[in-house]
Amino acid sequence: MQKDADKERASSFAALQQENEALKARVQWLERVVDEVPAILYASNNTKKTVYWCNSAMSEATGYSLEEMTSMGMDFFREIMHPEDFSLAETARQSFIGAKDVFGGVTRIRRKGATNWYWLVGLAKPFNWDEDGNVKDVICCFLDLTLAMDTNIQLSEAMREVLRRQNENQLNKLTPREKDVFGLAVQGKNNKEIAAELNLSRYTVETHRKNIRLKLKVRNSTELVALAKRIGFQ
Repeated sequence: MQKDADKERASSFAALQQENEALKARVQWLERVVDEVPAILYASNNTKKTVYWCNSAMSEATGYSLEEMTSMGMDFFREIMHPEDFSLAETARQSFIGAKDVFGGVTRIRRKGATNWYWLVGLAKPFNWDEDGNVKDVICCFLDLTLAMDTNIQLSEAMREVLRRQNENQLNKLTPREKDVFGLAVQGKNNKEIAAELNLSRYTVETHRKNIRLKLKVRNSTELVALAKRIGFQ
């Protein structure tokens, strides 16, 4: 009886060892895939504004170790991102606070100590939430477009996309009512017509238009219409 029990335990232990070895092999395979995939991958905490995991491509592209990225917080993105594109990082973080499912964009980064910029396109998606349902962690994937940017036309299109996104981010500063007024104003309607359509007083419309100009940093209706065209406002 004892020999049978010992034999059964030995068999179970051997089976567990075999499963453990298979699991280790699987983990090693996944780690290799993550490190060799031709993309920058990283995970960040949306509340603490820190990168806490990344693949080797992220470190190679930026010149920073994971420990440096984590300790720097948002300053890490400020260091590697083009000054004109840095707002993308905070906009992405804020979008997930607003419960957005996915955020994408085009940006430029440079390696630590370098002067040349690389074009990246990427997506970020929440994958972990806290007890209140707020986004806690975000996984991000970026692809290097630099080699594809081999013509002036492509570079110009990329720059237009950057400008469009920046202007669109400005538009998100408007309140829902200001967006209503903005939409009618760029159609060429005057304050009286806007007031009638939205059932507002002309004074209220004038106040909204003043706030819109301040928030969007435009001086007149001509610049307002030009801005609407740049961002493809419908």
